[in-house]
Amino acid sequence: MLMRIGGQEAGAASGGWLEVVNPATGGILDRVPAGGKEDVDAAVGAAGKAGGGWAGMLPRERGKILFQAAGAIRAGHRDLAHILTWEQGKPLPEAVDEVRGCANALEFYASVSGCLSGDFHRLGAAGDGIVIREPIGVCGAIIPWNMPVILLGWKAGPALLAGNTLVLKPSSTTPLTTLAIAGILEKAGLPPGVLNVVTGTGDSAGMAMVRHPGIHRISFTGNTETGLAVREAAAPLLKEVTLELGGSDPMIVWKDASIPEAVKGAIRGRFYNAGQVCNAVKRVYVHEEIAPRFTEELLARVRSLRVGDGLSPSVDMGPLQNRAQLERVAAQVDRLRERGEGRILAGGTRLRGPEHDRGFFYAPTLVTDVHPGAGILAEEVFGPVLPVMAVPDLDTAIGEANRSRYGLGASVWTRDLGVARAAFDRLHAGIVWVNRHLTVPPEIPFGGVKESGLGRENGIQAVAGWTRAKSLFLGW
Repeated sequence: MLMRIGGQEAGAASGGWLEVVNPATGGILDRVPAGGKEDVDAAVGAAGKAGGGWAGMLPRERGKILFQAAGAIRAGHRDLAHILTWEQGKPLPEAVDEVRGCANALEFYASVSGCLSGDFHRLGAAGDGIVIREPIGVCGAIIPWNMPVILLGWKAGPALLAGNTLVLKPSSTTPLTTLAIAGILEKAGLPPGVLNVVTGTGDSAGMAMVRHPGIHRISFTGNTETGLAVREAAAPLLKEVTLELGGSDPMIVWKDASIPEAVKGAIRGRFYNAGQVCNAVKRVYVHEEIAPRFTEELLARVRSLRVGDGLSPSVDMGPLQNRAQLERVAAQVDRLRERGEGRILAGGTRLRGPEHDRGFFYAPTLVTDVHPGAGILAEEVFGPVLPVMAVPDLDTAIGEANRSRYGLGASVWTRDLGVARAAFDRLHAGIVWVNRHLTVPPEIPFGGVKESGLGRENGIQAVAGWTRAKSLFLGW
């Protein structure tokens, strides 16, 4: 499959190809161009040429195109979901949800297209002031491999609605669904050059985008270490950046919580997409009065999870997305075992056997008696590994939850409004859920604090983030 620049399919100017691998089988699905600086130059040029016409359209006209695209994505969601499962590995129902989530995001931004207005200020004898929001121009978006379709909607929706043109780089391991949706957007009426997809690695195409003087804003989602490198590379150009980075989300289960609901939330919150979600549940702090029962019920559910090819109708969890990620998660659990930093109740190994030998499968893993200084609490574990710790009181739970360099999301499970309010006020996180986790509708701003990133995505606030204020002062 070829990248898309200026509304046309194109090979890499710099030559070379990248293989797209099915993580469930290890087999090669397709190959895409290994784009680099020359390809980014071409994409920026196409975006620049298209910018005037696109920015000159009324926001509601741009919104209509997003709405048409959303409808086409919904109509073709099954085919798109199959492509996503093939290249990403997640179970097909999760892929369907993600594709629909992308359509939902585009529909939301289409729905607010009539709200992009400026401000008028009467300043008395001094005159009047008018503030409008202008598009930034050519912008860039870098998408990771874990949730490539929903993040396309989160980034492209507000960027395009605001009147910008976009150069978008999907992960080199999950580019196929992105390319398919870019084609859908063009068929829905997006003018050539408004959205350009450059395939390639982060080191080549990604950093070429960050360093390109013709790209004025970058939205990046990925790990914290790469995000820091993106920020450093963008700084000399005074380029605006949004960074949605790593997370180590805590889940606090208070003594009055519904244990079945909390267990269900922990299972979905940790093992959805094989744990490869930035705002997944990555640490559980449960009140010591209910910890034995909670852990017993959680263990039974973990042991019952069925792992296999995401296209199988009986599978609860698919493989990790790539071999490097499998090896990284396995190494983190191996270090915990070697250092005696916790007790593994379930999993803790790669899966073997006829169904799993060729893919990147890791067993759903539950760990208890975790040492407070354990690596799996300090690091982000981007895989199906869940540590559970008993705590005596709310102060301890919140203190341990905040003892992390990350601050993306957090949840508290309780029937007590006072406990919920205390957790909301004191937890260091960009979003706090009560009696749920993971849910992020497009209407709600999403982002983190500390090393979980800069800026916010989603909500009408995100549209403002893709614009610049311009003031007109009228002195009568």
